[in-house]
Amino acid sequence: MATQQRPFHLVVFGASGFTGQFVTEEVAREQVSPERSSRLPWAVAGRSREKLQRVLERAAMKLGRPTLSSEVGIIICDITNPASLDEMAKQATVVLNCVGPYRFYGEPVVKACVENGTSCIDICGEPQFLELMYWKYHEKAAEKGAYIVGSSGFDSIPADLGVIYTRNKMNGTLTAVESFLTIHSGPEGLCIHDGTWKSAVYGFGDQSNLKKLRNKSILKPVPIVGPKLKRRWPVSYCKELNSYSIPFLGADVSVVKRTQRYLHENLEQSPVQYAAYVTVGGVTSVIKLMFAGLFFLFFVKFGIGRQLLIKFPWLFSFGYFSKQGPTQKQIDASSFTLTFFGQGYSQGFGPDKNKPNIRICTQVKGPEAGYVATPIAMVQAAITLLTDASDLPKAAGRIGSQLCTNLWDLKRGFVISKIRKMDKSKRSHD
Repeated sequence: MATQQRPFHLVVFGASGFTGQFVTEEVAREQVSPERSSRLPWAVAGRSREKLQRVLERAAMKLGRPTLSSEVGIIICDITNPASLDEMAKQATVVLNCVGPYRFYGEPVVKACVENGTSCIDICGEPQFLELMYWKYHEKAAEKGAYIVGSSGFDSIPADLGVIYTRNKMNGTLTAVESFLTIHSGPEGLCIHDGTWKSAVYGFGDQSNLKKLRNKSILKPVPIVGPKLKRRWPVSYCKELNSYSIPFLGADVSVVKRTQRYLHENLEQSPVQYAAYVTVGGVTSVIKLMFAGLFFLFFVKFGIGRQLLIKFPWLFSFGYFSKQGPTQKQIDASSFTLTFFGQGYSQGFGPDKNKPNIRICTQVKGPEAGYVATPIAMVQAAITLLTDASDLPKAAGRIGSQLCTNLWDLKRGFVISKIRKMDKSKRSHD
């Protein structure tokens, strides 16, 4: 990537959106990091110059700086105007795309970046979009020398790298991992912006097309090492965490499976089976979620039902999602713990006749997932694309957070730095 030929190393597209404003703050924070010897030229992009300027003013105020406008470029472009997206892509080495739901607004950005040889990072948690972009643009991106990296936020860097970390800490062969996400909230409770809710509504409403997309693929099955990992019931009890859990419905499983395929086919590593869950607390929480889930699954099947879900997120999510998003107090008081339980074989034992004889537990802990951990992960992935080009896979165009997984093996400091920023280096294994 020839960064000298383009005026901006980083461009935050959708900077005036709810998540985009936090990504903008994180880029500005990264610029003054003690670890950074020089500042990278960057810009914000969107439809309204006034809104973009307000985002920069807000970021400057939060960082205790007089202004950012003099050092940050502003690019006016619109997702409905392909020519403006091309102009944005031509000016950037890496585009950080914060405009979702990606199933509606993501492809024009991917297309513009691929055609102009610009790398692109998003924070998509929508498996259908991620997998469709791979099949449509992988070869062209590789030809152009661009990296299109999806799911580079809380979905799904902690899960993807957590599985790799667990494998590396195991003195033997890791065959299967179950992860359990626990969200901790403060006295004002938990709230998520309705952009995530919209992605879930449209994703569940279009699951048939995801199945068709996967059925069209001619991928060779990845071998299963050891016993097949059994799925838990929709509501199950995790005795190790003393909590009930439900399946985690984000992109983690899709991303981790694609990473394991890549590591097996390209690096001849033993593939790891994976399942993801989220803890929900006690019986009261389970009953509440069951009612919310039944409402959701019923309404999402119909067009008018989806419209109601989108219009009244607070009502149908029992207060977990809102059009306003979380307050700063809610963000500051929230955190996450992602616990990985792995099983496999110690040195000298194999899967032929033996049951797994070793278990391992690792954890990643971090700040609020959606608007603190996600911007950190996204920006660090972008910095890696810019500063560690020599360590990246030479076959550009790899779509998915496999890029970051490869860096785990090639440059361990990237992962340690990222986890340190996310959770102040609180990692454990036994």
